[in-house]
Amino acid sequence: MLKRFVLAFAILALAVASAATYKVTLPQSSVVKGNELKAGDYRLNVQSDKVTIANGKQSVEVPVKVETVAQTYDSTAVRYSDEGGKPTISEIRLGGTKTKLVFTP
Repeated sequence: MLKRFVLAFAILALAVASAATYKVTLPQSSVVKGNELKAGDYRLNVQSDKVTIANGKQSVEVPVKVETVAQTYDSTAVRYSDEGGKPTISEIRLGGTKTKLVFTP
């Protein structure tokens, strides 16, 4: 019985560990999927088709398309579009990786 519990716990730990975590700084108030985020530092928890953007008690989970590019990004960059007169995050390029998060409207 104890072996089953340990095995189940190990599988759960691996599943949680598979979510990649990154940090990003938003230089201005931004909108992502209708959620307004204040300027500041955020933690990104990326899973297969969604990302959780968190800062303290504020947390937003949104769908995302994770893309891999040919070259590694030198630094993290946030790209914006202007929807409804507010800066809206369209993609985040993660520095030190080949990963791009694309937020579709």
